[in-house]
Amino acid sequence: MSTADGTSGPEHGARCTALPGSAPRMTRAHQRFGTIVVVGGGCYGGYYVRQLGRAERAGAVSWERLLVVDRDASCPVTRLPAGERPPRLEVVAEDWDAFFEQFLADAAADPVTASGDAIVPSPLMPHLMAGWLMSRARARWPDREVAIAPLGRTPDVRWERAGEDHTHYVSFADWMCPINCIEPEVCPHTRGPRDWSMPPALREYAAAESAAGRPVEGPYLFRCLHRAYGVGMLDVRDIVEADAAIAARGAQGPATFLVGTVSHCHGALRRITLA
Repeated sequence: MSTADGTSGPEHGARCTALPGSAPRMTRAHQRFGTIVVVGGGCYGGYYVRQLGRAERAGAVSWERLLVVDRDASCPVTRLPAGERPPRLEVVAEDWDAFFEQFLADAAADPVTASGDAIVPSPLMPHLMAGWLMSRARARWPDREVAIAPLGRTPDVRWERAGEDHTHYVSFADWMCPINCIEPEVCPHTRGPRDWSMPPALREYAAAESAAGRPVEGPYLFRCLHRAYGVGMLDVRDIVEADAAIAARGAQGPATFLVGTVSHCHGALRRITLA
């Protein structure tokens, strides 16, 4: 994810490179998904697609549909050699916002079917999930103002920066992180224990904001967790549940919501106000 000024966000400084040696592997039960959506069909998306193919061939992951969303119908993923193309792969030539407007609306209308769906985010994408929640709120309450407000204060992290649209990017890393880091218990950079995690830190932050007279609902956090072979995913059900919670709270009157797409080490935050 990138800020409006071109600097990178939750995986700030991320490069399209992998950790030395083979891709990380973890021993776990076979994982079955409905639809997996990969955001972008370029350098990062191509890497994730190839890794998912390897995971599928190893029996670690399976899916019903694998969608790669890119505005370019001839993006690099379309040119993958046959041996690197996973099964049931489809490239959707569409703007990201437009795609998720419909995809997530369908998930909200049928959450049971969508409960097995997941999204593979790009390190350079905007805060798409928060954007969808704002779009839903504006459609739900056309006569009310839905806006992004600056954070009351910044979370206590190693690195943070606000984009021009007030999306705030935070990280516990002030070093370069490789694309396939699985954020293990021992940090590959420091060689010491990873004694930090963004979700509990942001829950503490939200509680402190409320105690300081700046109450926020949530936080509603969409966690990017490592699933297999260096690929992280967000669960669609978490996004749908956040939309339902915002609808219920917003029906009671004005409110402020803290929304974040996060991993253990990185995050993109929005403070969304509903007048």
